[in-house]
Amino acid sequence: MPQTKAALFARDGRITLRTVLGKFFCTSATLASGIPLGREGPSVQVGAGIGSVLGRALGLSTEQVKNLIPVGAAAAIAAAFNTPLAAVVFALEEIMGDLNAPMMGGVVLASATAWMVLRVSLGDHPLFNVPKYHLVSTSEFAVYAVLGVAGGVVSAAFARLLLGLRAWFLRLPRKTVWFQPVAGGLLVGAMGWFVPQVLGVGYGFVGDALNGRMAFHLMLLLLLLKLFAVATSYASGNAGGIFGPSLFLGAMVGGVVGAAAHHLFPLATAAPGAYALVGMGAVFAGVVRTPMTSVLIIFEMTQDYAVIVPLMIANLVSLFVASLLQHEPIYEALAVQDGIHLPSAKTRQRLDQRMVAEIMKGPGLLLESEITVREALGRIRASGLRTALVTDVRGVIGVVTQSQLEVEVDEDSGRLLDDLMVAPLFPHMHADQGLDLALERMGSNQIDLLPVVSRANVHTLVGIVTLQDVLDAYGVSHS
Repeated sequence: MPQTKAALFARDGRITLRTVLGKFFCTSATLASGIPLGREGPSVQVGAGIGSVLGRALGLSTEQVKNLIPVGAAAAIAAAFNTPLAAVVFALEEIMGDLNAPMMGGVVLASATAWMVLRVSLGDHPLFNVPKYHLVSTSEFAVYAVLGVAGGVVSAAFARLLLGLRAWFLRLPRKTVWFQPVAGGLLVGAMGWFVPQVLGVGYGFVGDALNGRMAFHLMLLLLLLKLFAVATSYASGNAGGIFGPSLFLGAMVGGVVGAAAHHLFPLATAAPGAYALVGMGAVFAGVVRTPMTSVLIIFEMTQDYAVIVPLMIANLVSLFVASLLQHEPIYEALAVQDGIHLPSAKTRQRLDQRMVAEIMKGPGLLLESEITVREALGRIRASGLRTALVTDVRGVIGVVTQSQLEVEVDEDSGRLLDDLMVAPLFPHMHADQGLDLALERMGSNQIDLLPVVSRANVHTLVGIVTLQDVLDAYGVSHS
């Protein structure tokens, strides 16, 4: 998902054929080996990639190629889940961030076509066979709210664990990258040696939970083990997605809450399977942050309208709790870890404001990170500037000011400039952001210059924007 959105918003819709084939075969091999990740996330990138490759092969414009990204993604989700309506909403809600996106017609057509091909090829088989849902008493709504709280807590814990482990793996020496997926596989293999149910995405065991054929203690054990197994597998670089695992975790959470509630209030609550069904939607909403899609996916899986209200209650509570405990959505956080800064919905909607791209210019003074602070101060004084960019082999890594260097020289004149660049992120702008945001960031960081970097790689320098340029653009004199 992060790579798909990066292709749409930061790489002009470009996904190479090599990426499509590599993702397809690598994910197939990984999932066949028993890694507890899902096929749906990689399917999104493959589907979007097919649209990108075909669009460029047909000579379509950049905007037309970009429009094919959500179209291909919707087709993939419709086929992966057998849920054509949810696929449409997901492509617009998550990938585009706009339910009124102009390519809705293409998304609907692709989703319906993929669903028809699935039916012709593999038959009419739902992902899960579940019993008919019915509400035993209105007091169950309180239990579903509690289930929403539990789903939100598990969603936030999963996101924090995955992001923390992935940050740790990213800090390891680059020469260990090839071995990192092996480490994840070994951990899962060790767990699977003692508890085989941990292996694979586990849709069969989800079906058991939905039909009330799984014991309370096993569901609780699988919830804990799967949480660590999935987070480690994904963080270590194994190919696969978190769609399927989030449904598994949700079924286990719902089953545990449902079993406890049914034990305490046997006459006022439904069987645990009903809560496992609602739990799937609650954790999906909390992890992926797509409440509309999560409701529709469960509804289309069950074809049962009676489940809608409990789903809505649990999903919204889960979304609220997960957002409180983990502010940044997991896909956005994963993209930032890769140096990809995707535009927010607010940025994409404010098309009429003045953009940084209109006034940015070529880089000014660039200071290499391996020089000393004293040498850097001498160069910045000689240039007549008050602010300069710091670079290393990756590209731009920070911003320093003359006053900051003067303080550091007084403390330790032999210190390297690289030692000052301790924060992983630095003040910057993107070309499609507004001048008002540039002024705000200059003011909050007390600098008069900002690097303009690529959304696809925060270290790739595109240009600079200065305070004087912004003031000139607004017709304000500055001395």
